[in-house]
Amino acid sequence: MKFSIDLPPGFRFRSVVLSHGWADLPPFSFDHRTESLHRPLLMGRRKIIHADFSQKGRSLVVNIPHEKSLETARRRELSDLVRAVFRIDQDMRPFYTAAARHREFAWIRRLGAGRLLRSPSVFEDTVKMICTTNCSWALTKILTRNLCDKLGAGTVARPGTGLRTGKPFPTPAAMASVSEKFYRTKIRAGYRSPYLLELATRVADGDLDIERWRDPGVAPEVIREEIASVKGVGPYAAGNILKLIGRYDELGIDSWCRKQFASIHRRGRPVRDSVIEKHYARFGEWKGLFFWMDLTKEWYEKSYAGIFES
Repeated sequence: MKFSIDLPPGFRFRSVVLSHGWADLPPFSFDHRTESLHRPLLMGRRKIIHADFSQKGRSLVVNIPHEKSLETARRRELSDLVRAVFRIDQDMRPFYTAAARHREFAWIRRLGAGRLLRSPSVFEDTVKMICTTNCSWALTKILTRNLCDKLGAGTVARPGTGLRTGKPFPTPAAMASVSEKFYRTKIRAGYRSPYLLELATRVADGDLDIERWRDPGVAPEVIREEIASVKGVGPYAAGNILKLIGRYDELGIDSWCRKQFASIHRRGRPVRDSVIEKHYARFGEWKGLFFWMDLTKEWYEKSYAGIFES
């Protein structure tokens, strides 16, 4: 089955999908040849679907190859989930207006940049952010793959069956059901093991209502306090979690960001974080997003070769 969702003017699927590394982390997978994003999804408690997403004109196409139809409630749930993942309802006009004031950022609106791909849940985004700390990207991919394979619902389809392989991201309850030793030996999470277990337990038990962080009606100070209470989430992870919930007044600096900033603005000379903070302070509430756009401009140059400066 297929259905379409109307997209706002200027929306570019490729710019959203490649906005940061999430499309490269399981259970997401991106097909560069067809420009389609795939992932398995757990709908409700038991229903698992494998969905492909792509853009056709002014519509985002949702294709579920192995389903003939979905119940109305399920389809509505899936539609809401897709709108959240691709930030379809996010009003980018204030950001584009701000970008238009700066010549070096004139490219942002033209390429529909600024919408950052996110997971279906804040919980998944937070777990993945913890899995990016103090390690290589290759290890982050291993950690997220292990989480899906060993704790995700369902089974991996057998080769030759014609069905998609891969499991959805595990639920908080599934991640809370195993021991710290499991995380160390099976997931290879190392020092993150107790942090992942505690986060999952807090969310599963209802001690932390993590999904409300995306609610614009929740006071910023409340969200920041709750994020700070999550063990394993320091300034870098917190700043990037905030970006994924639509709050951009923190940078979220890590070693890659420092190196990239130095290469772009200081001819490779190392700089203190305070220098980086000062550089983007002029962008106010949008500084975290301008920071990320600045550091990843070369990604867009490569992705849109031939039209970037046209």
